[in-house]
Amino acid sequence: MHTIARFVPLPPEGLKPSEFTPIEAFTTVDKTEVNHFFFASDDESTLAGVWECAPCKEVFDAYPVNEMMTILSGAVTLTNTTDNTHDTFVAGDTFFIAKGTPCIWEITETLRKYYFIAE
Repeated sequence: MHTIARFVPLPPEGLKPSEFTPIEAFTTVDKTEVNHFFFASDDESTLAGVWECAPCKEVFDAYPVNEMMTILSGAVTLTNTTDNTHDTFVAGDTFFIAKGTPCIWEITETLRKYYFIAE
C-alpha cells in the first residue's frame, strides 16, 4: 500500500466483494457489498478507502470504530439511539461517527462512500 493515496470513486483495479455487513442486515434482494482499500496499516487499525453497499439496516450498541465518511452517491440515515435523533446523509455530505456511539445505520439507497477508519 502507498502512504500517499489519491482517492477516486472507482479505482482502476475495481472494487472487490467485501463482507463487513452481515447478510441478514440487507433489506432488499440485492446483497451487493464491495470495497477498495487505498490504505491499510499493517494491523488494519487504520483504514481508508471507498465502499459501496446495497440497502441494509444495522443496529450498533456501540459503533466499533472512529469513522469519517464522505457520501459519493446514495443515502444513509443514522439514528443516535441515546437521544433518538437522526440525520440523513446524501452525496456531498461528510460526517463522523465516534467509536462507542449507540446508533442505527440504515442505507436507504445503494451507498458509495469514501471512509477513513481509526480504532
